[in-house]
Amino acid sequence: MSAHASSDLAAWVQSVIRDFLDTPSENSPGKEGTERFWDDALVGFSRGDDPLYEAFKEHVGPFHWTPSEIFCLTFPETPAEPHELTVISWVLPATEATRADNREETTYPSERWAKARTFGEVVNERLRKHLVAALQKAGFDALAPSLSPGFTWQDSPQFGFASNWSERHAAFASGLGTFGLCDGLITAVGKAMRAGSVIARVPIPPTPRPYRSHTEYCLFSSRGTCKKCMQRCPVGAITEAGHDKVKCFEHVFNTAIPYIKTRYGFDGYSCGLCQTGVPCEAGIPVKK
Repeated sequence: MSAHASSDLAAWVQSVIRDFLDTPSENSPGKEGTERFWDDALVGFSRGDDPLYEAFKEHVGPFHWTPSEIFCLTFPETPAEPHELTVISWVLPATEATRADNREETTYPSERWAKARTFGEVVNERLRKHLVAALQKAGFDALAPSLSPGFTWQDSPQFGFASNWSERHAAFASGLGTFGLCDGLITAVGKAMRAGSVIARVPIPPTPRPYRSHTEYCLFSSRGTCKKCMQRCPVGAITEAGHDKVKCFEHVFNTAIPYIKTRYGFDGYSCGLCQTGVPCEAGIPVKK
């Protein structure tokens, strides 16, 4: 059934994502093996005129794109009004094998985790391109903000360096999860994940947000307990005050990246200790 003939565009989009991830040649290391990088995705939707996107500009910085801003930059000849746009967001959960390996580490990322973060993100990039192509073939203008030539990082007065499109913020707006003490997004499949998004001129109803606060799923934020991610960080980059991005990045670049190259034999970027071995690793720890 084509997208035009479908009465449920949301289900069609979800099937495009699911079928891509179920293709071994797309969601695996290829010649190195057939083990999946990612489990089945969570998919959510938000409207281009959702007030949260204007709020992100206020809190992150004026450089943070709204959906209509990046859409009109991409399609200047056919600009769209915010209400015409849908942000399609997804969460790619790490497999149990990947999480289990990293759970055992205390200073460096496991090899399986480093491969998932490095080569699995290439899968995520291909998924963005694949969904954009499928939407365009069906007659809907679409783009992936993080693959835009204008995608960049700038200094946020409140949060330090930040990108002009946040995949996690888009996922939050699309009903997929809330933030934890370490800045990770806690979702129904946990915090050990990667996120992605595409913006399209397509009429899909937004996913209801089952939370009232941007930190509702975090045990520390909601109950003052847990702090397991603080204990998991090998360099003390997570405190009750939040996530120290500079200290975190220094560990990744100065310690983890050289370790991955020397120990595992490839150029990789990862850590992820705060995403594993914690109550929110594979689900939402806060019970209603």
